[in-house]
Amino acid sequence: MKSIKDINFKGKRVLLRVDFNVPLNENRQITDDTRIMESLPTIKKLVADGAKTILIAHLGRPKGFDEKYSLQPVADYLKPLLGKIHFLSELLDDKVLDMVNNLQEGEIMLLENIRFYSEETKGDEAFAQRLAKLGDCYINDAFGSSHRNHVSTCTLAKFFPDNKYFGFLMEYEVTNLKKLMQNPKKPFTSVIGGSKISSKINILKSLLSISNNILIGGGMVFTFLKAQGKHIGNSLCEDDCLEIANDFLRTAQEKGVKIYLPADIVIADRFANDADRLTVSADAIPDNRMGMDIGERSAVIFWEVLLQSKTILWNGPMGVFEMSNFAAGTKAIAEATAAATDRGAFSTVGGGDSVAAINMFNLGNRVSFVSTGGGAMLEYIENGTLPGIDAVIR
Repeated sequence: MKSIKDINFKGKRVLLRVDFNVPLNENRQITDDTRIMESLPTIKKLVADGAKTILIAHLGRPKGFDEKYSLQPVADYLKPLLGKIHFLSELLDDKVLDMVNNLQEGEIMLLENIRFYSEETKGDEAFAQRLAKLGDCYINDAFGSSHRNHVSTCTLAKFFPDNKYFGFLMEYEVTNLKKLMQNPKKPFTSVIGGSKISSKINILKSLLSISNNILIGGGMVFTFLKAQGKHIGNSLCEDDCLEIANDFLRTAQEKGVKIYLPADIVIADRFANDADRLTVSADAIPDNRMGMDIGERSAVIFWEVLLQSKTILWNGPMGVFEMSNFAAGTKAIAEATAAATDRGAFSTVGGGDSVAAINMFNLGNRVSFVSTGGGAMLEYIENGTLPGIDAVIR
Protein backbone atom coordinates (compact mmCIF):
# COMPACT_ATOMS: atom_id res chain seq x y z
CA MET A 1 0.00 0.00 0.00
CA LYS A 2 1.13 3.58 -0.69
CA SER A 3 1.82 4.56 2.92
CA ILE A 4 2.46 8.04 4.26
CA LYS A 5 4.90 6.74 6.86
CA ASP A 6 8.12 7.86 5.19
CA ILE A 7 6.78 10.92 3.35
CA ASN A 8 7.09 14.48 4.63
CA PHE A 9 4.18 16.72 3.68
CA LYS A 10 5.64 20.00 4.92
CA GLY A 11 3.97 22.95 3.24
CA LYS A 12 1.69 20.71 1.14
CA ARG A 13 -2.06 21.18 0.95
CA VAL A 14 -3.31 17.68 1.77
CA LEU A 15 -6.86 16.56 1.01
CA LEU A 16 -7.50 13.92 3.66
CA ARG A 17 -10.67 11.83 3.33
CA VAL A 18 -11.68 10.64 6.78
CA ASP A 19 -14.73 8.74 8.00
CA PHE A 20 -16.40 10.94 10.59
CA ASN A 21 -19.86 9.43 10.07
CA VAL A 22 -20.36 9.13 13.82
CA PRO A 23 -23.59 8.57 15.78
CA LEU A 24 -25.23 11.60 17.39
CA ASN A 25 -27.90 11.73 20.09
CA GLU A 26 -30.96 13.98 20.10
CA ASN A 27 -28.78 16.84 21.41
CA ARG A 28 -26.34 16.38 18.51
CA GLN A 29 -23.65 15.07 20.80
CA ILE A 30 -21.29 12.33 19.58
CA THR A 31 -22.08 9.04 21.32
CA ASP A 32 -19.26 6.91 19.85
CA ASP A 33 -16.00 8.57 18.75
CA THR A 34 -14.25 5.41 17.52
CA ARG A 35 -13.94 6.58 13.92
CA ILE A 36 -12.61 9.98 14.95
CA MET A 37 -10.05 8.55 17.34
CA GLU A 38 -8.80 6.00 14.81
CA SER A 39 -7.95 8.72 12.27
CA LEU A 40 -6.09 10.93 14.76
CA PRO A 41 -2.67 9.31 14.11
CA THR A 42 -2.86 10.25 10.43
CA ILE A 43 -4.02 13.79 11.19
CA LYS A 44 -1.35 14.28 13.84
CA LYS A 45 1.35 13.02 11.48
CA LEU A 46 0.34 15.65 8.91
CA VAL A 47 0.24 18.38 11.54
CA ALA A 48 3.70 17.38 12.80
CA ASP A 49 5.02 17.47 9.22
CA GLY A 50 3.74 21.00 8.79
CA ALA A 51 1.11 20.12 6.18
CA LYS A 52 -1.95 22.24 5.49
CA THR A 53 -4.60 19.59 6.14
CA ILE A 54 -8.06 19.79 4.57
CA LEU A 55 -10.41 17.18 6.04
CA ILE A 56 -13.20 15.80 3.84
CA ALA A 57 -15.96 13.78 5.50
CA HIS A 58 -19.66 13.00 5.43
CA LEU A 59 -22.39 12.48 8.00
CA GLY A 60 -25.55 10.50 7.34
CA ARG A 61 -27.40 10.47 4.05
CA PRO A 62 -28.72 14.01 3.55
CA LYS A 63 -30.63 15.08 0.48
CA GLY A 64 -29.03 18.46 -0.10
CA PHE A 65 -28.17 20.86 2.71
CA ASP A 66 -29.71 19.82 6.03
CA GLU A 67 -28.48 21.43 9.24
CA LYS A 68 -29.05 18.28 11.29
CA TYR A 69 -26.34 16.61 9.21
CA SER A 70 -23.82 19.42 9.58
CA LEU A 71 -20.32 18.45 10.69
CA GLN A 72 -20.26 21.30 13.21
CA PRO A 73 -20.50 18.86 16.19
CA VAL A 74 -17.47 17.01 14.80
CA ALA A 75 -15.52 20.27 14.45
CA ASP A 76 -16.36 21.12 18.06
CA TYR A 77 -15.28 17.65 19.20
CA LEU A 78 -11.95 17.91 17.38
CA LYS A 79 -10.92 21.24 18.91
CA PRO A 80 -9.76 19.93 22.32
CA LEU A 81 -8.04 17.02 20.57
CA LEU A 82 -6.21 18.93 17.86
CA GLY A 83 -6.40 22.60 18.75
CA LYS A 84 -7.83 25.20 16.41
CA ILE A 85 -9.99 23.80 13.61
CA HIS A 86 -11.12 25.99 10.72
CA PHE A 87 -14.63 24.85 9.83
CA LEU A 88 -16.24 25.91 6.56
CA SER A 89 -19.87 25.66 5.58
CA GLU A 90 -18.93 26.59 2.02
CA LEU A 91 -16.98 24.27 -0.23
CA LEU A 92 -15.92 25.12 -3.74
CA ASP A 93 -16.11 28.86 -4.35
CA ASP A 94 -13.16 31.25 -4.67
CA LYS A 95 -13.46 32.24 -1.01
CA VAL A 96 -12.77 28.68 0.09
CA LEU A 97 -9.79 28.35 -2.24
CA ASP A 98 -8.34 31.57 -0.82
CA MET A 99 -8.85 30.32 2.75
CA VAL A 100 -7.15 27.03 1.94
CA ASN A 101 -4.21 28.84 0.37
CA ASN A 102 -3.96 31.04 3.47
CA LEU A 103 -3.72 28.10 5.86
CA GLN A 104 -0.54 28.09 7.88
CA GLU A 105 1.69 25.04 8.09
CA GLY A 106 0.30 22.63 10.67
CA GLU A 107 -3.24 24.07 10.50
CA ILE A 108 -6.38 22.03 9.86
CA MET A 109 -9.54 22.85 7.97
CA LEU A 110 -12.70 20.72 8.06
CA LEU A 111 -15.01 21.09 5.08
CA GLU A 112 -18.77 20.82 5.53
CA ASN A 113 -20.53 17.49 4.87
CA ILE A 114 -19.45 16.42 1.38
CA ARG A 115 -22.79 14.67 0.85
CA PHE A 116 -24.60 18.00 0.87
CA TYR A 117 -23.55 17.98 -2.78
CA SER A 118 -25.42 15.54 -5.02
CA GLU A 119 -22.37 15.22 -7.27
CA GLU A 120 -20.51 13.39 -4.48
CA THR A 121 -22.54 10.18 -4.66
CA LYS A 122 -22.56 10.23 -8.46
CA GLY A 123 -18.77 10.12 -8.80
CA ASP A 124 -18.98 13.33 -10.83
CA GLU A 125 -15.57 14.05 -12.42
CA ALA A 126 -16.17 17.79 -12.88
CA PHE A 127 -16.98 18.06 -9.19
CA ALA A 128 -13.88 16.04 -8.34
CA GLN A 129 -11.72 18.32 -10.48
CA ARG A 130 -13.02 21.40 -8.68
CA LEU A 131 -12.39 19.77 -5.31
CA ALA A 132 -8.89 18.71 -6.41
CA LYS A 133 -7.91 22.37 -6.86
CA LEU A 134 -7.87 22.67 -3.06
CA GLY A 135 -4.96 20.25 -2.61
CA ASP A 136 -1.52 19.14 -3.71
CA CYS A 137 -1.89 15.59 -2.37
CA TYR A 138 -4.71 13.14 -1.63
CA ILE A 139 -4.86 10.66 1.25
CA ASN A 140 -7.66 8.18 1.84
CA ASP A 141 -8.01 7.22 5.51
CA ALA A 142 -11.76 6.51 5.35
CA PHE A 143 -11.93 2.73 5.32
CA GLY A 144 -15.56 2.72 6.44
CA SER A 145 -16.59 4.72 3.35
CA SER A 146 -14.28 3.15 0.78
CA HIS A 147 -16.83 0.65 -0.49
CA ARG A 148 -18.69 3.63 -2.00
CA ASN A 149 -17.75 4.67 -5.51
CA HIS A 150 -18.08 8.36 -4.64
CA VAL A 151 -16.10 11.46 -5.57
CA SER A 152 -14.20 11.85 -2.30
CA THR A 153 -13.35 8.15 -1.93
CA CYS A 154 -12.62 7.25 -5.56
CA THR A 155 -12.90 9.84 -8.33
CA LEU A 156 -10.78 12.46 -6.57
CA ALA A 157 -7.74 10.16 -6.55
CA LYS A 158 -7.55 10.33 -10.37
CA PHE A 159 -6.41 13.93 -10.15
CA PHE A 160 -3.36 13.05 -8.03
CA PRO A 161 -1.67 10.33 -10.11
CA ASP A 162 1.69 10.71 -8.35
CA ASN A 163 0.52 12.05 -4.98
CA LYS A 164 -2.16 9.71 -3.63
CA TYR A 165 -1.72 7.61 -0.51
CA PHE A 166 -3.37 5.58 2.24
CA GLY A 167 -3.55 6.85 5.82
CA PHE A 168 -2.51 4.82 8.85
CA LEU A 169 -6.07 3.66 9.56
CA MET A 170 -6.51 2.27 6.04
CA GLU A 171 -3.22 0.41 6.37
CA TYR A 172 -4.24 -1.01 9.75
CA GLU A 173 -7.64 -2.15 8.50
CA VAL A 174 -6.31 -3.90 5.42
CA THR A 175 -3.41 -5.54 7.28
CA ASN A 176 -5.77 -7.06 9.84
CA LEU A 177 -8.38 -8.14 7.30
CA LYS A 178 -5.69 -9.87 5.27
CA LYS A 179 -4.65 -11.67 8.44
CA LEU A 180 -8.28 -12.71 8.92
CA MET A 181 -8.64 -14.00 5.35
CA GLN A 182 -5.25 -15.43 4.44
CA ASN A 183 -4.52 -18.77 6.09
CA PRO A 184 -6.54 -18.11 9.26
CA LYS A 185 -6.17 -20.51 12.16
CA LYS A 186 -8.98 -23.04 12.47
CA PRO A 187 -11.63 -23.50 13.71
CA PHE A 188 -12.90 -20.28 12.10
CA THR A 189 -16.23 -19.07 13.45
CA SER A 190 -18.29 -16.27 11.91
CA VAL A 191 -21.03 -14.59 13.93
CA ILE A 192 -23.49 -12.76 11.70
CA GLY A 193 -26.46 -10.77 12.93
CA GLY A 194 -28.69 -8.13 11.44
CA SER A 195 -32.29 -7.77 10.44
CA LYS A 196 -32.35 -8.97 6.83
CA ILE A 197 -30.96 -11.92 4.90
CA SER A 198 -31.13 -9.86 1.71
CA SER A 199 -28.42 -7.50 2.98
CA LYS A 200 -26.14 -10.27 4.29
CA ILE A 201 -26.59 -13.22 1.92
CA ASN A 202 -23.56 -12.40 -0.26
CA ILE A 203 -21.22 -12.21 2.70
CA LEU A 204 -22.77 -15.34 4.20
CA LYS A 205 -22.01 -17.19 0.96
CA SER A 206 -18.45 -15.83 0.93
CA LEU A 207 -17.90 -16.93 4.51
CA LEU A 208 -18.70 -20.52 3.58
CA SER A 209 -15.27 -20.75 1.95
CA ILE A 210 -13.33 -19.84 5.09
CA SER A 211 -15.61 -20.67 8.04
CA ASN A 212 -16.03 -23.90 9.97
CA ASN A 213 -18.99 -22.52 11.91
CA ILE A 214 -21.46 -19.72 11.26
CA LEU A 215 -23.60 -18.49 14.15
CA ILE A 216 -26.67 -16.56 13.02
CA GLY A 217 -28.64 -14.08 15.12
CA GLY A 218 -30.71 -10.94 14.74
CA GLY A 219 -33.91 -10.45 12.81
CA MET A 220 -32.81 -12.55 9.84
CA VAL A 221 -33.02 -15.63 12.06
CA PHE A 222 -36.78 -15.69 11.56
CA THR A 223 -36.55 -15.95 7.78
CA PHE A 224 -34.33 -19.00 8.26
CA LEU A 225 -36.71 -20.48 10.81
CA LYS A 226 -39.76 -19.94 8.61
CA ALA A 227 -37.92 -21.44 5.64
CA GLN A 228 -37.55 -24.57 7.78
CA GLY A 229 -41.28 -24.62 8.43
CA LYS A 230 -41.11 -23.26 11.96
CA HIS A 231 -43.67 -20.92 13.49
CA ILE A 232 -42.31 -17.37 13.96
CA GLY A 233 -45.39 -15.42 15.11
CA ASN A 234 -45.17 -11.70 14.33
CA SER A 235 -41.39 -11.75 13.99
CA LEU A 236 -39.59 -9.94 11.19
CA CYS A 237 -39.43 -12.05 8.04
CA GLU A 238 -38.48 -11.63 4.38
CA ASP A 239 -40.92 -14.00 2.68
CA ASP A 240 -39.25 -13.47 -0.69
CA CYS A 241 -35.99 -14.84 0.75
CA LEU A 242 -37.24 -18.18 2.05
CA GLU A 243 -35.78 -20.17 -0.85
CA ILE A 244 -32.53 -18.16 -0.61
CA ALA A 245 -32.30 -19.18 3.04
CA ASN A 246 -32.85 -22.85 2.24
CA ASP A 247 -30.34 -22.75 -0.63
CA PHE A 248 -27.75 -21.29 1.74
CA LEU A 249 -28.38 -23.99 4.35
CA ARG A 250 -28.08 -26.71 1.68
CA THR A 251 -24.82 -25.24 0.35
CA ALA A 252 -23.39 -25.02 3.86
CA GLN A 253 -24.20 -28.68 4.46
CA GLU A 254 -22.54 -29.66 1.18
CA LYS A 255 -19.40 -27.70 2.14
CA GLY A 256 -19.32 -29.14 5.65
CA VAL A 257 -19.86 -25.78 7.35
CA LYS A 258 -21.95 -26.01 10.50
CA ILE A 259 -24.73 -23.43 10.74
CA TYR A 260 -26.04 -22.56 14.19
CA LEU A 261 -29.49 -21.00 14.47
CA PRO A 262 -30.92 -20.10 17.90
CA ALA A 263 -32.54 -22.92 19.84
CA ASP A 264 -34.62 -20.53 21.91
CA ILE A 265 -35.88 -16.98 21.47
CA VAL A 266 -36.78 -14.11 23.81
CA ILE A 267 -40.17 -12.91 22.60
CA ALA A 268 -42.27 -9.83 23.36
CA ASP A 269 -45.83 -8.64 22.80
CA ARG A 270 -44.60 -5.37 21.27
CA PHE A 271 -41.43 -3.60 20.16
CA ALA A 272 -40.58 -1.84 23.42
CA ASN A 273 -38.14 -2.29 26.29
CA ASP A 274 -40.96 -2.58 28.84
CA ALA A 275 -42.89 -5.11 26.75
CA ASP A 276 -44.10 -8.34 28.29
CA ARG A 277 -41.36 -10.88 27.51
CA LEU A 278 -40.87 -14.61 27.65
CA THR A 279 -38.34 -17.16 26.42
CA VAL A 280 -39.68 -19.95 24.21
CA SER A 281 -38.35 -22.64 21.91
CA ALA A 282 -37.35 -21.27 18.50
CA ASP A 283 -40.11 -23.29 16.84
CA ALA A 284 -42.90 -22.21 19.17
CA ILE A 285 -43.35 -18.45 18.86
CA PRO A 286 -47.05 -17.57 19.36
CA ASP A 287 -48.95 -15.63 16.71
CA ASN A 288 -49.19 -12.49 18.83
CA ARG A 289 -45.51 -12.33 19.81
CA MET A 290 -42.28 -11.28 18.08
CA GLY A 291 -38.69 -12.41 18.53
CA MET A 292 -36.38 -9.80 20.09
CA ASP A 293 -33.21 -11.68 21.13
CA ILE A 294 -31.63 -15.11 21.24
CA GLY A 295 -32.42 -17.07 24.41
CA GLU A 296 -30.13 -18.19 27.21
CA ARG A 297 -29.79 -21.74 25.88
CA SER A 298 -28.72 -20.40 22.49
CA ALA A 299 -26.22 -18.06 24.15
CA VAL A 300 -24.63 -21.00 25.96
CA ILE A 301 -24.36 -23.01 22.71
CA PHE A 302 -22.86 -20.07 20.84
CA TRP A 303 -20.47 -19.40 23.74
CA GLU A 304 -19.14 -22.96 23.64
CA VAL A 305 -18.50 -22.78 19.89
CA LEU A 306 -16.67 -19.47 20.23
CA LEU A 307 -14.45 -20.69 23.06
CA GLN A 308 -13.25 -23.53 20.84
CA SER A 309 -12.46 -21.17 17.94
CA LYS A 310 -9.06 -19.89 16.86
CA THR A 311 -10.37 -17.18 14.50
CA ILE A 312 -13.58 -15.17 15.02
CA LEU A 313 -15.40 -12.67 12.83
CA TRP A 314 -18.37 -10.86 14.35
CA ASN A 315 -20.72 -8.56 12.45
CA GLY A 316 -24.19 -7.74 13.70
CA PRO A 317 -26.06 -8.01 17.03
CA MET A 318 -28.06 -11.00 18.21
CA GLY A 319 -31.12 -8.97 19.11
CA VAL A 320 -32.44 -5.50 19.83
CA PHE A 321 -29.49 -4.78 22.09
CA GLU A 322 -30.27 -1.06 22.26
CA MET A 323 -33.08 -2.07 24.64
CA SER A 324 -31.58 -3.32 27.90
CA ASN A 325 -34.12 -6.12 28.32
CA PHE A 326 -33.12 -7.59 24.96
CA ALA A 327 -29.34 -7.12 25.13
CA ALA A 328 -28.35 -10.37 26.87
CA GLY A 329 -27.70 -12.34 23.69
CA THR A 330 -25.45 -9.68 22.17
CA LYS A 331 -23.65 -9.26 25.50
CA ALA A 332 -23.02 -13.01 25.65
CA ILE A 333 -21.42 -12.95 22.19
CA ALA A 334 -19.24 -9.99 23.19
CA GLU A 335 -18.10 -11.71 26.38
CA ALA A 336 -17.48 -15.04 24.61
CA THR A 337 -15.46 -13.33 21.88
CA ALA A 338 -13.34 -11.58 24.51
CA ALA A 339 -12.86 -14.82 26.45
CA ALA A 340 -11.79 -16.67 23.30
CA THR A 341 -9.34 -13.87 22.49
CA ASP A 342 -7.90 -14.17 25.99
CA ARG A 343 -7.24 -17.82 25.14
CA GLY A 344 -5.35 -16.93 21.95
CA ALA A 345 -7.99 -16.55 19.24
CA PHE A 346 -7.68 -13.79 16.63
CA SER A 347 -10.96 -11.86 16.77
CA THR A 348 -12.35 -9.21 14.46
CA VAL A 349 -15.41 -7.10 15.27
CA GLY A 350 -16.88 -4.83 12.61
CA GLY A 351 -20.06 -2.96 11.80
CA GLY A 352 -21.63 -0.03 13.59
CA ASP A 353 -23.90 -2.05 15.87
CA SER A 354 -21.26 -4.63 16.74
CA VAL A 355 -18.68 -1.95 17.53
CA ALA A 356 -21.25 -0.05 19.58
CA ALA A 357 -22.04 -3.25 21.47
CA ILE A 358 -18.42 -4.18 22.18
CA ASN A 359 -17.86 -0.64 23.46
CA MET A 360 -21.11 -0.64 25.45
CA PHE A 361 -19.90 -3.68 27.35
CA ASN A 362 -16.36 -2.23 27.72
CA LEU A 363 -14.75 -5.14 25.91
CA GLY A 364 -13.11 -3.38 22.97
CA ASN A 365 -9.65 -3.78 24.48
CA ARG A 366 -10.13 -7.54 24.81
CA VAL A 367 -10.61 -8.32 21.10
CA SER A 368 -7.83 -8.42 18.53
CA PHE A 369 -9.20 -5.93 16.03
CA VAL A 370 -12.16 -3.56 15.90
CA SER A 371 -12.87 -2.45 12.34
CA THR A 372 -14.27 1.02 11.71
CA GLY A 373 -16.19 -0.31 8.72
CA GLY A 374 -19.28 -2.50 8.62
CA GLY A 375 -20.33 -2.65 4.99
CA ALA A 376 -16.76 -1.89 3.92
CA MET A 377 -15.36 -4.73 6.01
CA LEU A 378 -17.87 -7.23 4.64
CA GLU A 379 -17.32 -6.10 1.05
CA TYR A 380 -13.55 -6.38 1.48
CA ILE A 381 -13.94 -9.93 2.78
CA GLU A 382 -16.28 -10.73 -0.11
CA ASN A 383 -14.18 -9.18 -2.92
CA GLY A 384 -10.66 -8.83 -1.53
CA THR A 385 -10.58 -5.10 -2.26
CA LEU A 386 -12.70 -1.92 -2.25
CA PRO A 387 -13.27 0.83 -4.84
CA GLY A 388 -11.50 3.33 -2.59
CA ILE A 389 -8.45 1.06 -2.34
CA ASP A 390 -8.30 0.43 -6.08
CA ALA A 391 -8.51 4.17 -6.79
CA VAL A 392 -5.29 4.82 -4.86
CA ILE A 393 -3.41 1.75 -6.12
CA ARG A 394 -4.16 2.48 -9.79
